[in-house]
Amino acid sequence: MTARKENSTYTFNEKFITDCDLTYAANKIGGRWKIVILDKLGNRKMRFSELKKEFPYISERMLTLQLRALEQDELVKRTVYAEVPPRVEYELTPIALEFLPIFCQLSAWGRKNKMLKNNRS
Repeated sequence: MTARKENSTYTFNEKFITDCDLTYAANKIGGRWKIVILDKLGNRKMRFSELKKEFPYISERMLTLQLRALEQDELVKRTVYAEVPPRVEYELTPIALEFLPIFCQLSAWGRKNKMLKNNRS
């Protein structure tokens, strides 16, 4: 692995991004599917198959990758039950539960501005 130059643009950008609180938070929930997965899990624990049914257009691989990333960021807790066949459930962690009111506000903002845009068209 090659080391990055201390004074490269990439290094400066990376430092800015990791130091900015808003960017840090946005990176945790960013991506096409993370925010909607978190939103669905806000109501209850769900199994992988239930999540897959909620999002029929996401591939199993992408759902798995997104769940792993959310688990790694400690936003989702994965529980494996010692059963045959094994049962796995996903739920929000206390840290992720703090996002729920923000999601409601963001959703309201989106609904309002989407309607405004549609009315202008």
